[in-house]
Amino acid sequence: MLTDTHAHLDFPEFRDDVPAILERAAEAGVTRILTIGTGIESSRGAIALAEKWPQVWAVAGVHPNHVPDEEPDFLPTLREIATGSPRIAAIGETGLDYFRLANDDTASRAAQAAAFRAQLDLALDLKLPVIIHERAAWDDTLAILREYTGRVRAVFHCFGKSPEHAREVLALGHLISFTGLVTFKNAPGAQASAAGVPLDSFMVETDCPFLAPVPHRGKRCEPAFVRHIAEHIAALRGIPLKELAAATEATVERFFTRVRSAYPPTRSARD
Repeated sequence: MLTDTHAHLDFPEFRDDVPAILERAAEAGVTRILTIGTGIESSRGAIALAEKWPQVWAVAGVHPNHVPDEEPDFLPTLREIATGSPRIAAIGETGLDYFRLANDDTASRAAQAAAFRAQLDLALDLKLPVIIHERAAWDDTLAILREYTGRVRAVFHCFGKSPEHAREVLALGHLISFTGLVTFKNAPGAQASAAGVPLDSFMVETDCPFLAPVPHRGKRCEPAFVRHIAEHIAALRGIPLKELAAATEATVERFFTRVRSAYPPTRSARD
């Protein structure tokens, strides 16, 4: 059994074939999927999917790149969304992303930081974990997270950095999660981290429809492909897929405590 801990099933790429996508996931042994909100409407869409499909859980949040698209005071609406359904498993994805910002764009950076802190505060208040998005903003992201050390649990999704970076995250009591990036030849940092971090310190995800793993690179990604990611990491570590799957599933249930009541899988993951 595997869980895709980060998907975007509300995105237009999946509008017409969610049932088939879920069927293919089950065939691959992927029995749980967390679909992640990137804004207010996206979070509502995630909840709608989670309330329709028992194998799907929702995460509600505002992505740093979408902060300008929301009302300045979006937090009361996000709180209402996050408290309105038992199918919410976490807050996010939230964090900092400076990749497309000019170095002197202090206003955008400040707005992202304010939104990040607001969502961390919400997660703290609701006793929910947090999905972290970080791109080209490592030091600032960690600086803000350090303010919440011991109070909020987080996972750095789509982790592609070095083992040294991974150790920084783990030292703060957080987790990392690997996408199809770990299967790419040009991602030695992700591969080294996946091979070397403790077995109970990471999860697996697709971030679909993005970052399809080898052998599907360049195609639309979907939750079934998380099996390829898990297989690749198991090979990097020299352990059976069954052992890696058992460890990551235990981590999923320890981190996303609400998914412990997930439905009984209709199919077992193949060894």
